[in-house]
Amino acid sequence: MKKNKLKLLRQGILYDVIGMSTAFIPGIGPFLDIFWAPYAAKKMSDMYEGNTGKVAAAIVFLEEILPFTDFIPTFTLMWIYTFVFASAPKQTVQTIEVEVNE
Repeated sequence: MKKNKLKLLRQGILYDVIGMSTAFIPGIGPFLDIFWAPYAAKKMSDMYEGNTGKVAAAIVFLEEILPFTDFIPTFTLMWIYTFVFASAPKQTVQTIEVEVNE
């Protein structure tokens, strides 16, 4: 995930706005979500790697396909989770092999 943080934020906000805009189209808006939900899930998994990206893709799919949930900014929330809350450096265990000569 060596992508630019600002670029991911801009993409996320754009996708959130598109997802929210379908709620304001009378009549056909809910039917557009049938096409938008899988596309949004694919974009989410492309933007964020690993298990967190897969979980986020499933969440955005459900959020877009379920009625009355279009107002949730899932892409922006994922960006906040990734770069604000989960950005603390993780400690890794390093094993050092020692050879003893007698």
